[in-house]
Amino acid sequence: MLKTLAGKHRSTVTKMARKYKTVIGTPDGPRTCFQVTVPRDRGRKPLVARFGGIPLRRQRAAALTDMSPIMASTKRNELIHRLLARRCELCESTNRLEVHHLRKLADLNRRDRPDKPAWVHLMAKRRRKTLVICRNCHEDIHAGRTRTSTRN
Repeated sequence: MLKTLAGKHRSTVTKMARKYKTVIGTPDGPRTCFQVTVPRDRGRKPLVARFGGIPLRRQRAAALTDMSPIMASTKRNELIHRLLARRCELCESTNRLEVHHLRKLADLNRRDRPDKPAWVHLMAKRRRKTLVICRNCHEDIHAGRTRTSTRN
């Protein structure tokens, strides 16, 4: 922290430590810390930022209460929702689903392919590199065969 402040103010760490060093009173006695106080107008309380000053003495009578971990997010991403739909995104079949994946979205807009198949249009419209499809549609894509039915 002091090194960051010294760099910001183009000063030295020693000068910053000397400038912001403060002794505060705690229930365990006086403690040394670094403190910055910003006075404010119109009778408002000053802003105080303090680093340190915490007694590091072990509290033998302290009660530890471990809480169970909470999942950060229960929200699923779009691909998981598409997989849980259990439908082929091309023919709406429900058996043997797989995910077709492209290396990058730029592969969809290749110039050497004048008439783009329906699956290319679907992926380009969604701007997604993945497509949840049945095994038959996946084999057709890799074999270069086109399907007529698509779902938007």
